[in-house]
Amino acid sequence: MMTFVDTSALYALLDEDDVNHDRAARWFTKAALDQEAFLTTHSYVVVESSTLTHRRLGSKAVRILFDAFIPVLSVFYVDEDLHDQSVAGYLAALDKRISFVDRVSFQTMRHLGIDHAFAFDRDFENEGFHVVPSESTLSRE
Repeated sequence: MMTFVDTSALYALLDEDDVNHDRAARWFTKAALDQEAFLTTHSYVVVESSTLTHRRLGSKAVRILFDAFIPVLSVFYVDEDLHDQSVAGYLAALDKRISFVDRVSFQTMRHLGIDHAFAFDRDFENEGFHVVPSESTLSRE
């Protein structure tokens, strides 16, 4: 199964005090070992995750992000066309209070035909994507 990996999931993996850490670690470990799983993200999530991680958890956690988690992912690099489409969608829906990176994520998922997201962000469900690990008590990013 092809699954998009969001910042909220990467952060939950790194922060042992995060309410979603245990669920994230169990799901990611299983998915990383699954020969049929394909985990992907985009370059803006890598930037957002590294910035958030560095600010909240420090440099050691950033090294873990880049040494342990990013190498397991296929990173899709956002090109000018996808960026422009995402900006247009973001500006058209500013009242929904969805982050720009999430808007890029939705565009990327649609572009790549991905309908599952490893995320702890309700916006993915609200956009019609299936969130894993599934549970109705998702926390806000």
